[in-house]
Amino acid sequence: MSVAENLAAVRERIAAACARSGRDPADVRIVAVSKTQPAAAVVEAIAAGVDAIGENRVQEAAVKRPLVTGPTPWHLIGPLQRNKARAALGLFDLIETIDRPELADRIEGMLAGGSRTLPVFLEVNVGGEAAKSGVATGDAATLADHVVRRCPHLRLAGVMTVPPYDPDPGRSRGHFAALRTLAQGLAARLGVAALELSMGMSEDFEVAVEEGATLVRLGRIVFGERRPVA
Repeated sequence: MSVAENLAAVRERIAAACARSGRDPADVRIVAVSKTQPAAAVVEAIAAGVDAIGENRVQEAAVKRPLVTGPTPWHLIGPLQRNKARAALGLFDLIETIDRPELADRIEGMLAGGSRTLPVFLEVNVGGEAAKSGVATGDAATLADHVVRRCPHLRLAGVMTVPPYDPDPGRSRGHFAALRTLAQGLAARLGVAALELSMGMSEDFEVAVEEGATLVRLGRIVFGERRPVA
């Protein structure tokens, strides 16, 4: 199947998940994760109307983005090292993986003095996995306060998570619900109407949508099996 056909099938599944949970499918956007995919596949996804492009690595985006035109936003969805922050600012329209004050401060320092305001998400380690990046759930409010109060060139727009792997997607439901509850609490704390919820991947996106995801990050189910970057 083509990327366009894959996206159409995904949208049908999102619509069904929204129907089960009383949601509007228009409230769920697809971030096409192009890890290891060539620029031509990204162009195909954009032509098919995908909402955003997601990349895990700054260096991979640096190869592909110059070959892709158009206004579709690019999201960094992988961990960001401080020494790659400047390059990331030139490549991404949104960073989903702010997980510590030092990283927020690094980006803020690079934007200081300019007019750009960068939307960012907090990455939350909802499963408490030692080997996984993300702020601990109990520390998320402190990090949110830091971004809002100390980083005027960052706009806290949402939260994201990657739950612990489980072959049964249903067992991720509790983690998605926990992120939704956290986001609601942060929004109330910060005095904003709502925060975006970036959660759900190819294996579990329907459960994530049922639990309130506003962005789902989909790779294999959109592009098919991974291909060498070209």
